[in-house]
Amino acid sequence: MTTPQHRIGSGFGARSTADDVLTGVDLSGRTAIVTGGYSGLGLETTRALARAGARVVVPARRPAVAREAVAGIEGVETDELDLSDLRSVRDFADRFLATGRRIDIMINNAGIMACPETRIGPGWEAQFATNHLGHFALVNRLRPAVARGGARVIAVSSGAHGITGIRWDDVHFERGYDRWEAYGQAKTANVLFAVQLDALGRGAGVRAFALHPGSVLTPLQRHLPKSEMVEAGWIDERGKLADPTFKTPEQGAATQVWAATSARLAGMGGVYCEDCDIAEPAGGGSEGGVHPHATDPAEAARLWALSADLTGVDAFAA
Repeated sequence: MTTPQHRIGSGFGARSTADDVLTGVDLSGRTAIVTGGYSGLGLETTRALARAGARVVVPARRPAVAREAVAGIEGVETDELDLSDLRSVRDFADRFLATGRRIDIMINNAGIMACPETRIGPGWEAQFATNHLGHFALVNRLRPAVARGGARVIAVSSGAHGITGIRWDDVHFERGYDRWEAYGQAKTANVLFAVQLDALGRGAGVRAFALHPGSVLTPLQRHLPKSEMVEAGWIDERGKLADPTFKTPEQGAATQVWAATSARLAGMGGVYCEDCDIAEPAGGGSEGGVHPHATDPAEAARLWALSADLTGVDAFAA
């Protein structure tokens, strides 16, 4: 059954925190994987899930930094994973599967934003490769554990998906690079991934959601010069937050935690969320929402086929 792309009245909102949405939720005995779960929104997500009783695995490109960041949080373990390296993705997945554990919650949180033009692997554009292809390969390789747990898989997207759909004629920006357009394409890919994963996985009890966490100052902005953020009105000349619509990291983590755990979403999936609720379609005079190019089932299936061809894995279609 297709889930309508409309609010359900969750009772939470833009200022709810990750702890708020987990009030009364017991995640004891559940295993969660949070990519990038040692910095920014990922770290707040890890903390909240662990406080609710989950065992949280934090795969990290910088495992020593991750270990230091999560030290003292009970129920958290780290491992090595570089999403830009498909061999690293395979190795992490193999190590996890060898433990025989199931995955109940999978949050694809790690990402890069508006970076200088960077090529990885066979010349892939770095934002599309890291934010989308790495997570695509990871979830497919972890399919046995994901299916065993009837997991919810959460793709952290952004309102920046509205910048562009998939550039089918030049996915890797070989004919001129624009860092924001590349970011927008990667965030659209995150939403389309959730749409198609939900369609392919629901028969095995796997459901998927994408989301916009809101605007938050985190290390994600590492590639942006201060002058650009001042001009955008995000911060002032002293580097202090200037935009009152920005969320705290605890508030920014709330929507992904809500999507991963809310009983209100049982039997649902394949939709885009924001402010701790299912989002409305974009337009109609209101801000936010999800653009139709990011939820089109035909576009989702086409992107899945391309991603499978590029990464060489396609466990859910099989």
